[in-house]
Amino acid sequence: MKHIIQTLTVIALTALYTPSHGQLMKAKELFSKADSLRGTLTPLRTCYDIKYYHLDVKVDIDKRFISGSNLFRFQATADFNKLQFDLFENLSVDKVLYKGKSVPFERSYNAVFVSFPQTIEKGKIDSFVVHYSGTPVAATRAPWDGGFDWKTDSNGKPWVATACQGLGASVWWPNKDHQSDEVDSMLVSVSVPNGLMNVSNGRLQKVEKLKNGYTRYDWKVTNPINNYNIALNIGDYVHVKELYQGEKGPLTVDYYVLEENKAKIPHLQKNAKQTLDAFEHWFGPYPFYEDGYKLVETAHLGMEHQSAVAYGNKYQNGYLGRDASGTGWGLKWDFIVVHESGHEWFGNNITSNDLADMWIHESFTNYSEALFIDYHFGKKASLAYVHGNRQGILNDKPMQGPYGVNKEGSGDMYPKGGVLLNMIRTIIDDDDKWRSILRGLNATFYHKTVDYVDVLQYLNKESGMDFTTVFEQYIQRKSIPVLELRKTPDGKLACRWITETAQFKMPVHIGLKGGEQKRYMISDKLTILPLQIDDLNKIDVDTFNYYIGTLMQ
Repeated sequence: MKHIIQTLTVIALTALYTPSHGQLMKAKELFSKADSLRGTLTPLRTCYDIKYYHLDVKVDIDKRFISGSNLFRFQATADFNKLQFDLFENLSVDKVLYKGKSVPFERSYNAVFVSFPQTIEKGKIDSFVVHYSGTPVAATRAPWDGGFDWKTDSNGKPWVATACQGLGASVWWPNKDHQSDEVDSMLVSVSVPNGLMNVSNGRLQKVEKLKNGYTRYDWKVTNPINNYNIALNIGDYVHVKELYQGEKGPLTVDYYVLEENKAKIPHLQKNAKQTLDAFEHWFGPYPFYEDGYKLVETAHLGMEHQSAVAYGNKYQNGYLGRDASGTGWGLKWDFIVVHESGHEWFGNNITSNDLADMWIHESFTNYSEALFIDYHFGKKASLAYVHGNRQGILNDKPMQGPYGVNKEGSGDMYPKGGVLLNMIRTIIDDDDKWRSILRGLNATFYHKTVDYVDVLQYLNKESGMDFTTVFEQYIQRKSIPVLELRKTPDGKLACRWITETAQFKMPVHIGLKGGEQKRYMISDKLTILPLQIDDLNKIDVDTFNYYIGTLMQ
């Protein structure tokens, strides 16, 4: 395989490492009180641990209006008489009931503060019910801007969905809207006009015709779930069900597609089976056997709604028929089925505590696309796909966002994150161990929330290597490491890393052109390698699998 040396000029390096403290300060000033109320875990939020929700909502499609209630069942983690839950300020909190009686509440931006008549003691299991109503935010470009996606199908029938990642689940239902506290289980009851169906997360428990021209669909989620994954999907759906023989036994697989597209279900069936085959191999058993796996057709492109994956890729391979890698490998499978299903392992099974660490969701899931290719088409194809995705990297800001203000990092968390993980695989240089690490991540953090340190410490422990400065440079900084290459007076090769991260160290594969590459540990101090050279241009650095720059001195 031919490797291309990426040479950076001194001018480019100077620009790359010039501090931008003024820009950082300006960014910090943009965080509002609403951001802090949503993103910060104050005592008014940590004082209770959510155990169960019952969301019961009626959707008036003609008026684009919703009304209903949500039961909060929680365990007190401290003594308290006041707590915070979240609901966007454009929606009305009609009343809050505690033990059947209204209790006072105050609102500040999208936060609601409830006062209780007496202290709720630590350890107690208790509950309250929020009744609410209003016109929810309408998404103009779902799923990127979030809210309700009000559409009609080609037959003019209503076709409605929710998507609210980033914006927050409190855009349409009251909850403790922070990723660190996943509800243990949930009942989702959605009432829709007769003749339509609602599909939500988990398993359908009951369908009941109401007296007001509506039908209520009750869906039960038995596994922990993060708030933004809760979804409703309303439409003229047909349903096809099958069983997948997975690692934990039979897994129910359901397809809900528009009546007009029922003949296209085989496309989904093929891609779903290939996806489950690949990901159970690499990541371990599908994490939600109890709740099943569903693909639900939506007017928007797609979202990783746990056990009810939203699908809107129009029954074609690629990403709306395109391959961002430019290699052609991305056109051999349906991007939305693969990517959004990958989130069942990374994002839904393993969830970041804070939106700042959304890179955990997106980096691993971007990389899952390459592992899908690896499983079905081979490692060479997988590596080519990862390398091709580099063209989408901006290096505009760190992949990790600031903590406590409900902000994620750079969109580089997708392609750069996938490139980073492929590079770590290359460094470890043992694919059996790498697969064991990925499966172990999903077993160790099964149905848990994690942060940057959790993932790093696990990787260091299981690999037997120290990736601390590698993580810092690629995730918490925006630039990439530059490998400086020098020829010593006695004809040896000397190398060092130039980075923003102090005491940076990372192995890299280096050799002579036409010869074998070997892995050498390089630090920010000049290291003499056992390679005799007469010309730096004869050095072959693996810049195909290592996302680095090079500088020949």
